[in-house]
Amino acid sequence: MLEVKPLRHTPAGLPVLDLVLQHQSEIMEASHPRMIELIIHARVLGETATVLSGVAMGSEIRVKGFLAQARKNSGRVILHIQNVQFPSKGVVAVHTTV
Repeated sequence: MLEVKPLRHTPAGLPVLDLVLQHQSEIMEASHPRMIELIIHARVLGETATVLSGVAMGSEIRVKGFLAQARKNSGRVILHIQNVQFPSKGVVAVHTTV
């Protein structure tokens, strides 16, 4: 986690957390290793937002979710996190269905 914005709430009272994540991995593409490094904006809602708001900057997390436009007709993409794992604490998972 590179950046964690302050926890906020929707008008309906749902916790929302905006983050900036750094990803690094290596995959095989056309039988050759390829190093993947990127920075992506992410958003998480509900209980998982509250949990992640207390995690230290720079912590390693593993996330699953979906990509969506930041706003209608926007070219900017945000990763909407639905599942979080904390590798340094074993496999502790937090799952939110929104």
